[in-house]
Amino acid sequence: MTFEKVNSKVVKADLATGGDVLARKGAMLFYTGDVRFVPHSPGGAGGMGGMGGVVGMAGRAMAGEHEVMMAATGNGEVHYGRAGLHVTVVALQGDRLVVEASRLLAHTANLQSAVVPLASGGSGGGGLRGMVRGAVTGQGMFTTQLSGHGAAVLLSHGGTIELPVRPGGGTFVDPQAYVGHRGNVEVKLAAKVGWRDAVGRGGGEAMQLELRGDGVVYVQASEQKL
Repeated sequence: MTFEKVNSKVVKADLATGGDVLARKGAMLFYTGDVRFVPHSPGGAGGMGGMGGVVGMAGRAMAGEHEVMMAATGNGEVHYGRAGLHVTVVALQGDRLVVEASRLLAHTANLQSAVVPLASGGSGGGGLRGMVRGAVTGQGMFTTQLSGHGAAVLLSHGGTIELPVRPGGGTFVDPQAYVGHRGNVEVKLAAKVGWRDAVGRGGGEAMQLELRGDGVVYVQASEQKL
């Protein structure tokens, strides 16, 4: 695997064995060897950017999926981290990972990347964070989807718990604790509102994410936003 956890908050990418890496700008802590860093624009080379060029950039701008990425290429080892947040390495074997851009630290450059709108079908959860923001805060309507064979690194407060999502049953997650999900998973926003919530006396758990299908959901040990 390209990424190796050094500790709970730092990952190391071996470019010689795993190939080029894309990481959010400012995430590089230090490196050794012969490494070059090049700004990466959506829809650039290497098969990146399912919504390419101007369309991709416009979609990201509209969605808030606009984290500036830097490509690391060459022969060396690069260490990444951000703001003391915990890191989780996710390996993809031809499946899909859905994650908000703010929670994506880095990924291998060979993965296919797309900005997925709320109304998209087939991905089973496209626009998940946008759906939550739209319903709760009135903000963005898009999220990021990675697919193919490679690896990605997620950011979280306090680390993540990997919960299985299995056919025949539902898994319910607080929207602010949700980090991402992988596999063939369908997601919808479930409103659990009783009379106490309606009059402002509820415990703040009125909105939940309901996940069904076959895959994994990553949940952080906190309800704190990034």
